[in-house]
Amino acid sequence: MSPDQFREWRRSLGLKQKEAAEQLGLKKRMIQYYEKGNRDGRPVEIPKSIRLACYALSEGIGDFDGNNVLPPDEAPAKN
Repeated sequence: MSPDQFREWRRSLGLKQKEAAEQLGLKKRMIQYYEKGNRDGRPVEIPKSIRLACYALSEGIGDFDGNNVLPPDEAPAKN
């Protein structure tokens, strides 16, 4: 997933950077790094776990406890 694809994913779900961070369990700054493609001049790769989480959110999956799937609006908030 390229930085442009990541940005397009977020926008396609109508999420602001802060909202995407909350859905993915990240800090907003990481969303900015992923969309920029670098951090302090060094390339940033979007991890497989984040790419898979993006796909899950695109499919309406907000959380999974091993048995049950929860939609994003019912998933527990990150503490």
